[in-house]
Amino acid sequence: METNSFATKQLPQIPDEVAPDGSEVRVLLRLQAGSMAHFELPAGRVARAVTHQTVEEVWFITAGRGEMWRKLRDREEVVQLEPGLCLTIPVGTHFQFRVDSAQAVAAIGVAMPPWPGDEEAVLVDGPWQAD
Repeated sequence: METNSFATKQLPQIPDEVAPDGSEVRVLLRLQAGSMAHFELPAGRVARAVTHQTVEEVWFITAGRGEMWRKLRDREEVVQLEPGLCLTIPVGTHFQFRVDSAQAVAAIGVAMPPWPGDEEAVLVDGPWQAD
């Protein structure tokens, strides 16, 4: 996609792909410095734990409730996911999320630099058994 002109896109009805963590991805737009996507993990599911090699992300939760585990060096925490929550995933962070409600967890994610492809994510051990 050309990144030096205007772009406009409606959220796709059908996911474009499945992310390495198992969440459904609807690809949105990208510019030279970053890309944006909509992620959704169905109700009752647990994503696979991953870390990114070169990309950092900012997530904004738009629907559902669940938990996100993040670990970076000596810092480790679990946060409650709910609509309106925004969180960061710095490069090298191990992270995993799960849905603990009847509704899918949906998030808008911004990747910086733009998401290069599935080889970016590396599977790691997480606190929960993934589906």
